[in-house]
Amino acid sequence: MSLHAEILEQTAVWQKSYAQNLEVVRAIARAVPLDNIHHAFIAARGTSDNAARYASYLWGALNRLPVTLATPSLFSLYRQPPRLRGALVIGISQSGQSPDIVNVVAEGKKQGQPTLAITNEPDSPLAHTADFVINIHAGVETAVAASKTYTSQLLAIAMLSAAWSQAQDRFAAIEKLGEWGTAVLAHDEKIAQLAQRYRFMNQCVVLGRGYNYATAFEWSLKLKELTYVVAEPYSSADFRHGPIAIVERGFPIMAVAPSGAVLTDMRKLLQKLAEEKQAELLIISNDEATLALANSPITLPADLPEWLSPLVTILPAQLFAYHLTCVKGYNTEAPRGLNKVTRTT
Repeated sequence: MSLHAEILEQTAVWQKSYAQNLEVVRAIARAVPLDNIHHAFIAARGTSDNAARYASYLWGALNRLPVTLATPSLFSLYRQPPRLRGALVIGISQSGQSPDIVNVVAEGKKQGQPTLAITNEPDSPLAHTADFVINIHAGVETAVAASKTYTSQLLAIAMLSAAWSQAQDRFAAIEKLGEWGTAVLAHDEKIAQLAQRYRFMNQCVVLGRGYNYATAFEWSLKLKELTYVVAEPYSSADFRHGPIAIVERGFPIMAVAPSGAVLTDMRKLLQKLAEEKQAELLIISNDEATLALANSPITLPADLPEWLSPLVTILPAQLFAYHLTCVKGYNTEAPRGLNKVTRTT
């Protein structure tokens, strides 16, 4: 199956993953209640690390659970693991194969902490090491660049959040993801046309904040690994602290700015970039005033809740990276120098 086909099948994958994991996440929430843990300690690499960034905002905001992103080299190369008392230790990995992620989860068990694997391979070393496993049920992903495995990881994170909260309204919102995702995937042809405009782009900045800080990192990763564009991710806040100096007339800015708590800040920055810097703006949003600032606007569903938006906002970003790869004449299925499974120590 091609990368393009895997991007387009994501809503169907979500439906399957949701049905398979509804009772799984509820059982984990009962076995590891929030009253029994002080924080979540997450080990991940690459795309999975961007899923962990989503968890840090979602679980922090909706479950009041602090999240720490692990530094795996402390466990492997330095052999000086930190104390993990009070932590739920989590490994997120599509393949479950990377030794450094497995090492973190193994150390969590050694220190007597509950451990969880979020993976697409339930028979992997990571899954065998952890106490609990969420199999994301994304199916075989043949393209080197992750698409459906990434959003299925986000779905697992969102479902666990809802299970911890025992919030039926949040589960009801999750059940609407297919509708929102389908609406955005319908922009495929438009996005293919937009990509033509960026044929000669070799550098850009990708902006996102809050829940979509993860989206900025994942979008920039897709641009790097598929199109070989030097794409740097920033929050709108961090970008003001120095990096904005690189922007000149026509400099390409990719931005994710859905309605929610961070929209006002994002819109102010994008307005400055449009009016004062005359930057080239590609904006993904469901706010009309924000979209009006864009040279290339991509519209999101109006009723998309911010806390779930990263599952939907990344879809047009994936399509844009795919189509830009085609426009540039590169191989969408096998980016140079990359393998599907990467094992780091």
